[in-house]
Amino acid sequence: MPVLPSVAVVILNWNGKSFLEQFLPSVCQSTYSNLQLIIADNASTDDSVAFVEQHYPQIRIIRNPGNDGFAGGYNEALQHVEADIYVLLNQDVEVEPGWIEPVVALMQTSDQIAACQPKMRSWHHKDEFEYAGAAGGWMDILGYTFCRGRILYTTEKDLGQYDDAQDIFWATGAALFIRAKCFHEVGGFDADFFAHMEEVDLCWRLQRAGYRICYCPDSKVYHVGGGSLPQGNPRKLYLNFRNNLMMLWKNLHTEDRWIVLSQRFFLDILAAMKSLAAGKPKDMKAIWRAYLDYRKWRKNYVKKDDLPDVKLMTLKGVFHGIMIWRYYFLQHKKFSELKH
Repeated sequence: MPVLPSVAVVILNWNGKSFLEQFLPSVCQSTYSNLQLIIADNASTDDSVAFVEQHYPQIRIIRNPGNDGFAGGYNEALQHVEADIYVLLNQDVEVEPGWIEPVVALMQTSDQIAACQPKMRSWHHKDEFEYAGAAGGWMDILGYTFCRGRILYTTEKDLGQYDDAQDIFWATGAALFIRAKCFHEVGGFDADFFAHMEEVDLCWRLQRAGYRICYCPDSKVYHVGGGSLPQGNPRKLYLNFRNNLMMLWKNLHTEDRWIVLSQRFFLDILAAMKSLAAGKPKDMKAIWRAYLDYRKWRKNYVKKDDLPDVKLMTLKGVFHGIMIWRYYFLQHKKFSELKH
């Protein structure tokens, strides 16, 4: 019998004892045979590490020296993990026993598949898709991200409408399967992001390197979401805006960079004014601070990779239109309603 690829499920933890208590049992029931389970701890101050040591001695613990967020935390921990495939799993995700096998089987069909995600449903409403990944991540021509099954804050019920495996633009970081060699080949996550959008940036770089990102509907996981920063938190808004701008500057073809970013600046001004009109001055300040910090970052930016310039429109999982126009003005609330 052929040897199965070695898989390491790595859960990044920061003060997450309650989530580990609730969701580690499902992860430990995984049926994949060539598997190791790892907790990468970002210098937690609660007793979550002691809890794992006492109740799950079979799980390896990697202690990061500090809390460098999702991006830096995984970059540090994965230097010490040997496996063919990493599975980066949020601490607030419940899995089904056979969740690993279908994704690995799909990835084995082609060496060009660098990363993959399962179907992500909401833990609170298990018949609905979950915000963070749904049925695979897409992006429009201005860099706005969305998912099959979730556009902005509108999520769909899972009625089997997205049960086809297909190439996508980005795979969710909440349950990210990625070949170890590909992760390190493109330099891992960009630690400047700290948290949010880092997996989109990574998948964009993987596509620029010639790899594919895929969605596997035969694997299902259930995500609580908002465990560290809930929706509506100004800090989350700040990171999403700042990191999206950084990602565009890094990855857009040089011919398209200023065209796209100038349009985004106009639309983001409208978003800030809308926040103020809605009585949310903290959200407006978060957007402006994101722009100020992005400009500081851009002033000191040094290119970290030698990947080729690739036109966004040539990549998989790109919507050749402006998603927010379709959503707000044409009332296209479902992915299936978007015109490709």
